[in-house]
Amino acid sequence: MSGSQSSLRGANRALVVETVKRYGGLTQVELTAATGLSPATVSSIVKELLAAGAVDTRSTIRSGRRAQLVTIARRTGLAAGVDVGRRHLRVALADVTREIVAEQSLPLPAEHRADTTLDRAALLVVDLLERLGASLDDLLGLGVGLPAPVEPGTGLVTVRGVLRGWDEVPVVHVLAKRLAKPVLVDNEANLGALAESRFGAARGYQDVVYVSVGAGTGAGIVLSGHLHRGFGGTAGEIGHVQVDPQGRICRCGSRGCLDTVVGYPALVEPLTETHGALTIRDVVQRAVEGDPGCRQVVADAGAVIGGVVAGMAMVVNPQCIVVGGELAQTGDVLVQPMREAIARRVPLNQVATLDVVPGELGVRASVLGALAMALEATDQAAVGGAPDIADHSDTPAGGGS
Repeated sequence: MSGSQSSLRGANRALVVETVKRYGGLTQVELTAATGLSPATVSSIVKELLAAGAVDTRSTIRSGRRAQLVTIARRTGLAAGVDVGRRHLRVALADVTREIVAEQSLPLPAEHRADTTLDRAALLVVDLLERLGASLDDLLGLGVGLPAPVEPGTGLVTVRGVLRGWDEVPVVHVLAKRLAKPVLVDNEANLGALAESRFGAARGYQDVVYVSVGAGTGAGIVLSGHLHRGFGGTAGEIGHVQVDPQGRICRCGSRGCLDTVVGYPALVEPLTETHGALTIRDVVQRAVEGDPGCRQVVADAGAVIGGVVAGMAMVVNPQCIVVGGELAQTGDVLVQPMREAIARRVPLNQVATLDVVPGELGVRASVLGALAMALEATDQAAVGGAPDIADHSDTPAGGGS
């Protein structure tokens, strides 16, 4: 009996901690409502967590009354990770031990403007800091991921047209001016590769290809444990490999790129007549639930992507291919056709086989990679210590290039 009570107590503590992380900071009354636990249980757990140094409390005002705000205890300094997707914005804060202390995501309109999106990102960073009772003085720096090849020093998109409205926008300068903090920018697939290599499915591998599949498709390459960006930052841009010489014109200006065959809207177009208007999230959810049509288009996409990745694997010879991004949430519906296509085209190595595995970090891989990049750049990150990879996102949003 005591064992089951102890287990329940531990589960309740974990629930309180996860809820505080999700919202950045809550009063005990708000915690009671959000967790469904009794006020006495919440009060007791908060006292335990405070004594253990897991949370901090401070006075605040709610509805005209004084209350105690509960936040995750943070170590010296914070870093921000910003993931700008084609249809989402995700921001997370972590302390120097890489413990995520606050996170939120928002949907973005199609073809969102650089100025408004970067303003929104800066405001969201400040808002999350305020929820923690912190300020910009506590922020060490920012890591930013974009769904396009970029020049890391400036954050300029290096291929015109790939991210409309962002050409010639020096993202590093814009955000550094708004927040007066160091800013690093990289491609979102590169950051996904970094995150999965540091503390995800590619731990222990030195040579890795990370494939991000969502609104578009991109890849990040890790060689000998280091990101390989290529000259001009375009290494891994598999979304612009030609797969249909007679196909549609891509946003990059070429014809029949992979993105025109498996990206949005090409992914949802075959389903319009039978399913009506769908988002990628709808396709993912219905595929997981067993919808035959949605499963078919995802499987078809996996086979085509696998063919392109196979060619890449022949050149790079990685130990492991990690599949991430929003479409990877369908699991083997996407990954198995990729495995089969890769196996048909990549000769079996008698010394070491090529592992093709789903990512462990989900759609949060890029923002976690952005945090890792920012923390490593400060030279203050604690040795070891993986981030908390549970999903604390307020509003789940799409991923991928």
